[in-house]
Amino acid sequence: MSVRVEIAREAHARDLPLPEATTSGAAGLDLRAAIDDPICIAPGERRLIPTGWRIALPEGFEAQVRPRSGLALRHGILVPNAPGTIDADYRGEIQVILMNAGDDEFQVERGDRIAQLVVAPVAKPVWIEVDALDETARGAGGFGHTGRR
Repeated sequence: MSVRVEIAREAHARDLPLPEATTSGAAGLDLRAAIDDPICIAPGERRLIPTGWRIALPEGFEAQVRPRSGLALRHGILVPNAPGTIDADYRGEIQVILMNAGDDEFQVERGDRIAQLVVAPVAKPVWIEVDALDETARGAGGFGHTGRR
């Protein structure tokens, strides 16, 4: 499934590629750092990294900013509000909050792939208020109710 999304390039993304999938089966499109000078993220620190792109999603869609698994595993670099939601009516620059949950400083350089962008449809609920919900086998069990094994 594909969807038409308009994209505008900021001047500071002049030489960066459009967000793109690295493989044909990838759901996420790589977002790159549109910075001129390296940014060092100390352990425990959060930094806002610009990507140089603005998008116009069609009504009924959102874009989700997600962490890259390799950065999380190898360096402890997370997107703390993951997934970060870009709404269909937002027209500002896509920026990524990166957090260093690792033990060492992490340096972001121009063009580094820092996050993934996933465009997805959004279902709008029609709320129907009731006095009671139907029963299920799980019921209200949550947060580890099935155990570890």
